[in-house]
Amino acid sequence: MDLGYKNKNGWADADHSAVFDFAEGYKEFLNSGKSEREIVKEALRIAKNEGFVDITEKNELLPGDKIYSVNRNKGLMLAVMGKEPLRKGFNLVGAHVDSPRLDLKPNPLLEESGQALMKTHYYGGIKKYQWTTIPLMLSGVVIKKDGTKIDVSIGKDTDDFCFTISDILPHLAGDQMSRNLGNAIGGEDLTVLVGGIPLVEGDSQSVKKAILTILHDDYNIDEEEFLTAELEFTPAFPAKDVGFDKSFVGAYAQDDRVCAYAALQAILDINSPDKTAICLLVDKEEVGSMGVTGMKSKYFENMIADMIDMSDEYSELFVRHAFSNATCLSADVCAAFDPNFPSPFEKQNTPYAGCGISFMKYTGSRGKGGSSDATAELFASIVKIMDDNKICWQTGELGKVDGGGGGTIAQYTANLNMDTIDAGVPVLSMHSPFEVISKLDLYESYRAYRAFYQSNLK
Repeated sequence: MDLGYKNKNGWADADHSAVFDFAEGYKEFLNSGKSEREIVKEALRIAKNEGFVDITEKNELLPGDKIYSVNRNKGLMLAVMGKEPLRKGFNLVGAHVDSPRLDLKPNPLLEESGQALMKTHYYGGIKKYQWTTIPLMLSGVVIKKDGTKIDVSIGKDTDDFCFTISDILPHLAGDQMSRNLGNAIGGEDLTVLVGGIPLVEGDSQSVKKAILTILHDDYNIDEEEFLTAELEFTPAFPAKDVGFDKSFVGAYAQDDRVCAYAALQAILDINSPDKTAICLLVDKEEVGSMGVTGMKSKYFENMIADMIDMSDEYSELFVRHAFSNATCLSADVCAAFDPNFPSPFEKQNTPYAGCGISFMKYTGSRGKGGSSDATAELFASIVKIMDDNKICWQTGELGKVDGGGGGTIAQYTANLNMDTIDAGVPVLSMHSPFEVISKLDLYESYRAYRAFYQSNLK
């Protein structure tokens, strides 16, 4: 009898056709948009096509009802009402849809030496040097003075033009290459090239004026409107299969849209659960989850209160009971072991690509700082769901002790007195413009979230 444990590669037992088919829909989802607004819009379109309706259109909520709520176009909640009263708890899968990027500064446009440029302020944790010399696209919204909203998406299509950030050639980069990697490119160096033809020869600001003319004529945008706009540069390339066997997906923003897509697709399969199943897609995780669209917002608490009011006799005590009886999978990615860079990982306690969904009992940094640290009882009950459904799973940590670390929304859901554990897809090259995941891990995460939605814990 083998009493040991080791990670198991999931491909041997996987339905390869189902795995690859699921990944095709995922790539289309990633390609549908690069901003959190575009992703929420696409997720909502998918949900509405599957029968989810706006909660504001309902007078009461009954078992089996499928509802949605949009939070300021940057967050989305989907719920399938359960047979049990909401005060007896719910099963929540929470993921985030924001990703590292380059936000435009409020007053971004300038001309320097005959080039029109746009200044940016990077969002989230990035290696700044990775964002130079790649094709970039521009997306977001501009609000006109009359209240009209202009949706911006420039550079996404393969035949569209793009933007880029230049870098110094190696022949002249002696000073740059003498710096450490973190300082090779500064934050103020992430200035995007957007044009070079002057409007009138001899005018020192003529290229800028030419770009302003294009913006006005083609997009109905004036320079002053940049001050209040939300615009961001992201990589312009599409999601691609990676490897001779096409076993991986390479794309921008898989942290954390890979978990968001799996959670979304899983709840579409749920029809009549015992406990209410909820998929929550939030914003601002990459900068600390604060703000009206982040997990620290009162939005989700208010939605649970509204749902109790519409499905049960309302009381504040019932709201508190709903959270304390709930269970949450914090659906966020983790770092996959990288054989090119093995030293930051502790190989016996790290997730591996191709070994299924990874459960992280705790995240945080160094002494588990910023972690919710799931209970043994919760972890064991989740593992039983995985094993009962023959789902390939693994567990691990985010690198070696004292090697760094990071957090997710788990600590904020746990602060609501929900039992919470991190559960997501291992990622290579995390926070880079081109992250990589195993299609097997994506599919097993979808299966895991679906089984969890249907469970009746506690």
